[in-house]
Amino acid sequence: MQHRHRDGYSDGHSYRAHEALVRFARLQPALWRLLLGLVLVAAVSFAMTAALQVMVAGLFPGAWLQGLGDGSNPGAMLVLLGSFAFLSLGVAMAARLFHQRSFATVTGHLVPLVWQFGKVSLYLLGLSVLIMLLPPYSMGPAMTPNLPVWTWLGILPLSVAAVLVQTSAEEILFRGYIQQALAARFRSPAVWLLGPSALFALGHYLPAEAGENALLITVWAGLFGVLMADLTARAGTLGPAMAVHFFNNVTALLLFASPTSLNGLALYMIPFEMADVQALRPWMAVDFALMLVSWLCARLAIRR
Repeated sequence: MQHRHRDGYSDGHSYRAHEALVRFARLQPALWRLLLGLVLVAAVSFAMTAALQVMVAGLFPGAWLQGLGDGSNPGAMLVLLGSFAFLSLGVAMAARLFHQRSFATVTGHLVPLVWQFGKVSLYLLGLSVLIMLLPPYSMGPAMTPNLPVWTWLGILPLSVAAVLVQTSAEEILFRGYIQQALAARFRSPAVWLLGPSALFALGHYLPAEAGENALLITVWAGLFGVLMADLTARAGTLGPAMAVHFFNNVTALLLFASPTSLNGLALYMIPFEMADVQALRPWMAVDFALMLVSWLCARLAIRR
């Protein structure tokens, strides 16, 4: 017979590890603290990003600055992705000022985080190799070359680091700070699984770029958020979610990017716009399938 603890989790519950993160948030669980924290995160991110862009424009003037609006060249993309570090800074400040907790309590302990990130990454790398070994299949027109191969390879270390900064910051904010604050206030997993995921999805609703595909892309992002929230609750750190998000964005930003925007670091571009309903829908079906397989792969990694 299972015994239920006062925190609402049972001995056999798959989310017991989540308490390692949530217990620090329980010290200051009032929702007004979360709301003020989010205002601070937004203010810090906006102000510091604007200051960075002004500084970069002064130090390195040139036509490349025009890409800051859509990430259409390497320099602009590195600045845009790197500026996500200010989200992490904002979370660290909000956690300290409004919740009297350290940044490490938001991410989870560094040693298991790094271990889980590395293990999930190895599993995902193996999955990627397996997919490449499968028989070739056609998804329509061939990819369009973007950056020259040697240019792409030359900046790849910076590109990878920038994507890691961006994906880690989003996990720290949504699956870290927001998820933990809601879990500290509400016992139902539905609240802290779905709430941050809905906010994450709204950030991906871009009707001006995606047209009729905007809602489908938003649903994809929402489901991705739920799966990453589930991984975090099972793991007790942000490491697995960071790894899955990182691999996803490396593919979407460094290998096969959209011609619509954020393609400045990509080796190839997909041969259609985001608003192309007929061309994008089959790709979205593949994306949904890969997302689920990646999630299952990460779950397998953290269980072993």
